[in-house]
Amino acid sequence: MAVLKRINQDDLRNHNLSVVLDTMLRSTSAFSRADLAKETGLTKATMSLLISMLLSHRIVKEGAPLVQSVYGRPSTPLSIAGGSVCGVGIQINTDGYGYVVLDLDGSVVAERWIARDLHDADADALFDELDAMLVEQEKTLRAQSYMIAGVGLALPGLVTEDGHLLMARNLGWEDLDLSRFDLIRRFDVVVANESNMAAVAQLPGYATQRTDEGIVGPNGSFLYVSTDIGIGGAIVRGGRVVTGDHGYAGEIGHLSVQMDGPVCRCGRRGCVEAYAGRRSMVEAAGVAEGNAAASQAALDEFGRRVQEGDPVAMAVFADAMHAMTSMLTSVINLADLDTVIIGGSWARVPADVLERMAARVQERILARGTLNVRLLRASGISRPALFGAAQTGLRNFIDDPLRYLG
Repeated sequence: MAVLKRINQDDLRNHNLSVVLDTMLRSTSAFSRADLAKETGLTKATMSLLISMLLSHRIVKEGAPLVQSVYGRPSTPLSIAGGSVCGVGIQINTDGYGYVVLDLDGSVVAERWIARDLHDADADALFDELDAMLVEQEKTLRAQSYMIAGVGLALPGLVTEDGHLLMARNLGWEDLDLSRFDLIRRFDVVVANESNMAAVAQLPGYATQRTDEGIVGPNGSFLYVSTDIGIGGAIVRGGRVVTGDHGYAGEIGHLSVQMDGPVCRCGRRGCVEAYAGRRSMVEAAGVAEGNAAASQAALDEFGRRVQEGDPVAMAVFADAMHAMTSMLTSVINLADLDTVIIGGSWARVPADVLERMAARVQERILARGTLNVRLLRASGISRPALFGAAQTGLRNFIDDPLRYLG
């Protein structure tokens, strides 16, 4: 049994501040103090003190008073203020690396992406380059009076909860102790698989001001499928990514759909990725080989051949669809989810393809009489893992505001 922790006045204030911030971020409309008190269940006196603190630190701002009735007092709307708190997201992928800085209000403060083929990249040299970039950006943010709430790093590989990279085969990295890099230690970077980070970016109001309804709600449950050179996944339950006991949950690309199938880059046979990864499809169709098969041009050529009825390309795509639908059926049966969000190359297939895939999955799941499976395209964010990493950094502030406000 876990030992219960005593809660003092600061702990209670910290929790209440977190509740207020979380409530404001998840809403698409502004709240008054009275609205927030009603929504959170806090007293009006407590809410007044909390808002005064957030106003003094420029975390929230007041709008022009609104008169709600002839006899009522003017209501002052509150909203998240920009220019005070930010999160930094970093991503390393096979096609390049870079960062984005997100403000709490959802605006992009700065971003930079360097396109480069990073297959078999030198990890030490790459982290040195990233560190140099972030040092300069940090100086700029400090000069702008920003507090950096945290930094997230998205990697295309298997990452432990304590930030150890077990493998990222497409980068040529294995058993990499990330804590040896200055960048990781200096910023106390939260490192996660790119699919987990991309899933975070689908949740409206997770750590930045919500601006629309989104394809799922803030407390949504879904399977996020990342489709690029590899196939990855993340299970989201009640607005939180399920990482498992060791941080490995969601490796759906390496579910075997054919035990004697083609050899995957992981060394096993018949993985979904070996059929439906874009590099695998391009190579199987004879469009290109090696690193050239990972290019967007090669994928576009493969898509053109499928649309024109090339028999080889069509057979490869049919096998890929079968692998994807088999995997989705298994995961839905296992995790009891009805919503799948697909990002990456498979999110760009024609709508009728997604409809056929959804129909196949619906036919095969055990609960087909009660579950209505939805296959949705991911939000239109370019590089969702990068933005999800920045939101992961920002979430530090939401969860522990007094750490930054004092």
